[in-house]
Amino acid sequence: MAMLTIGAFSKACRLSPKALRLYDELDLLRPARVDPDTGYRYYAAGQLERARLVAWLRRLGMPLAEIRQVCRLHDRDSTAAAREIQAYWARVEAQTAVRRDLAAFLVDHLMTDPHGPGKDTAMLELRYSAHSDTGRVRPANQDTAYAGRRLLAVADGFGAAGAPASSAAVEALRFLDTDDIPAGGVLDVLEDAIRGAEQAVRDVADGSDDIGTTLTALLWTGSRLALVHIGDSRAYLLRDGELFRITHDHTMVQSMVDEGRLAPEEAASHPQRALLLKALTGGGTTATPDLRLHDPRPGDRYLLCSDGLSGVVPEHRVRELLATPVSPDETVQALVGAADEAGGPDNVSCVVADVVEP
Repeated sequence: MAMLTIGAFSKACRLSPKALRLYDELDLLRPARVDPDTGYRYYAAGQLERARLVAWLRRLGMPLAEIRQVCRLHDRDSTAAAREIQAYWARVEAQTAVRRDLAAFLVDHLMTDPHGPGKDTAMLELRYSAHSDTGRVRPANQDTAYAGRRLLAVADGFGAAGAPASSAAVEALRFLDTDDIPAGGVLDVLEDAIRGAEQAVRDVADGSDDIGTTLTALLWTGSRLALVHIGDSRAYLLRDGELFRITHDHTMVQSMVDEGRLAPEEAASHPQRALLLKALTGGGTTATPDLRLHDPRPGDRYLLCSDGLSGVVPEHRVRELLATPVSPDETVQALVGAADEAGGPDNVSCVVADVVEP
């Protein structure tokens, strides 16, 4: 069997030696032979097809975990692999459409007269509902859910004082529900408020890193929404029948998925899926939250939830329930009911808000 050195194989497939070594570690593209004395890698000419497929998919921007799935399918059925690539690209286009809308908003926002009043002119309204439930297994509820005229929030507490921690974090933001917030400064206001929430959690936790809470909140200015997020509670947007997750979990498992070391379908059952990399805790470490702006449209529906929902109810079912044309209150009750039907292993909190014209 003809063998190629890693250098020759690299040139033939246009993958760098560094990339080839990584793909070996990830069991994505193993060398045909490794010299037992030098550790030098050799590849068979027959491996070039897979290597080129990996290189093309990387140029497409596909994460390594999804490339592994495409390669597995390609080994059995090239048509199934093609469908997987098609589905991936459809998701990319959908996500790009949302980012395009945000980019258009930012261009418009930055071109607005900075000396103007900074208030919104095209006013919209929110119709909202919130509910928090203990679930079927936990003895107490450590979640907090809140929905008001301007503020929507979900917090999932943990540790011996998890319930007071989640309540303190949300309570520290509630002053935003009555203030008149200019759109131009909303992220600065929200960033300052999250520091107040962080201090409130520290006061409750009395210096313990084992006590804390996640926090995901949306602040409404009248025509725009500002998002703050830390932890593994989530925010979703239902737009034109499509569901988009607009937060990124701050967990060990999610970081492994991002790095291509874990497939997305493996994440749900991973033993460390609840291990947080970021949260508001009683320790002295300041955690940096995610902050971003959203430009909503009439007809949009937003969901904030704790992992008591997202961890047990699949996204396709969440989309079905959100897409049902009923009130936010009925939708919240249906979502909590779906979590209970799935066993209700954790506390579950949901906030649903519809964007409507007055």
